[in-house]
Amino acid sequence: MNMYDLIVKKKRGGALAKDEIDWMIREYTDGRIPDYQMSAMMMAVCFVGMTDEETKDLTLAMAHSGDVLDLSAIHGIKVDKHSTGGVGDKTSLVLAPLVASLGVPVAKMSGRGLGHTGGTIDKLESFTGFHTDLTPEQFIRNVNTIHIAIAGQTANLAPADKKLYALRDVTGTVDQMSLIASSIMSKKLASGADGIVLDVKTGDGAFMKSLEDARALAREMVSIGKLAGKDVSAVISDMDQPLGFAVGNALEVKEAVSTLKGHGPKDLEELVLVLGSLMTVKAGRAGSMEEAERLLKEALDTGRAFEVFKSFIKAQGGDPEEAEHPERLPSAAYQETVCAETDGFVRDIRTEEIGRICLFLGGGRETKESSIDLSVGLVLCRKKGDKVKKGDPLAVIHASDPEKLSEAKKRLLAAYEFTDRKPPVSPLIKEIIY
Repeated sequence: MNMYDLIVKKKRGGALAKDEIDWMIREYTDGRIPDYQMSAMMMAVCFVGMTDEETKDLTLAMAHSGDVLDLSAIHGIKVDKHSTGGVGDKTSLVLAPLVASLGVPVAKMSGRGLGHTGGTIDKLESFTGFHTDLTPEQFIRNVNTIHIAIAGQTANLAPADKKLYALRDVTGTVDQMSLIASSIMSKKLASGADGIVLDVKTGDGAFMKSLEDARALAREMVSIGKLAGKDVSAVISDMDQPLGFAVGNALEVKEAVSTLKGHGPKDLEELVLVLGSLMTVKAGRAGSMEEAERLLKEALDTGRAFEVFKSFIKAQGGDPEEAEHPERLPSAAYQETVCAETDGFVRDIRTEEIGRICLFLGGGRETKESSIDLSVGLVLCRKKGDKVKKGDPLAVIHASDPEKLSEAKKRLLAAYEFTDRKPPVSPLIKEIIY
C-alpha cells in the first residue's frame, strides 16, 4: 500500500477502503507520510467528496489514533454536548450542572476559544484556582460523586485530527463537510460518552453561515455517530445574533450564574432546556422531552442546579464563593455605555463582528498560544427587533485599554443596523435532527 496510489484512486472518484484509511491515518500520524501527499489527498477529497462509509472510517481512524477514554467505571449512561461555536455561547456553563442536578452523569470534554468564538475552559478559568487538567481517576470520581466533570482535551486525544486540521487550515481544505464532521466527531468518540448532543450553530456569528450547510453538517455528524454505535442528536440553533447579552469570558460566567439562579436571558434558557431535555432522555432519566423539560425547570426553580454548579467549581479547584458573589470575578478597568445615534428598530447585528470586537479587546486569541484577558467584552442592551430611541443604550463595553475602548465603540456602532419597522425575528431553534 502506498500514498501515491490512494491519492490517484480518490482523485478519480474512487472510495477508499477501511484498511486504506486506517493505514493512511496511522502512517501520517507517525510522520511517515509527508504533508505534501496528505495535502493532495485532502484537496482530492474537497473536489470529489467522501461516502458515508468513508467518512465514518476516517472518523474512527482519527478517534483511535491516540487515547480513547474508558469511562466504563462511571455509573449510568454518560452524556456529552458539543457546540460548533458561536458568540456569547455560554450554554455549557448552565447546561452541564443543570443536567447533572438530575443525577445524569455529564462527562464533558471541552476546548479553549479560537478566533471570534469563546471556549468553555477559558470562561471557567475566570474562577480563581479552577483547572481542567484532571487525571482519569479524578474525572471518573467527580462524575460518580457529583455527576459532573469538565476536562480539557488531552494532547493525545485524537492526535491525527490535530495534525490534519493544522494542515487543512493552511491548504484551503477546511470547508469540506466530511472533513469538518470527522474532525468534530473523532474527538467526541474518543471522549467516551454514550450519548452526544450536538448544537450546530447557523447564521452570521457561526462557522456555518447558511441553514442548508448547518443542516448538512448536522446530518453528517449524526450519521457518523450512529454508524459508530453512539446515540447522537443535533439541534440547529440561530447565531444571527449573540446568545444572551454577555460576550466575553467573565461576563458570560456572570450571565450563566444569573441563569442558574433563574434570572437569565430567555434565549439562553430556551436553548439550555432543549439541549438538556435531549441529554436527559438519552440518559434514561426521562421518558419524553416534555417530562425532561419539566424536571429541568424544577431544578432551576429550586436552586438545585446552582448548588451542583458550586460543587463542580469547588471539585475542580475553584472558589465557589465567587459564584455566590460574581462581582468578585475578573472586572475590566474601563466600562463605557454606547448609545444609539438614531431612532428605529434593531434590524440586524453583525454577530461575527461582535465576537471580533471582543477578540480585539483581548477577550479571545488569534492563535492557540495567545493569552487572553478574562475581564473584557461587551454586554448588549438591545437585540434584534428591539425598539430604540436616539440616546438609548445599545451595549456596555468592558475594556482594559482606553485606546481599544475608543476603537471598539466605533466598531460596535457600525455593527448595528436599524429600520423604521419592527422586523421579524428568527426562531432560536431551527430544527432537531435525530
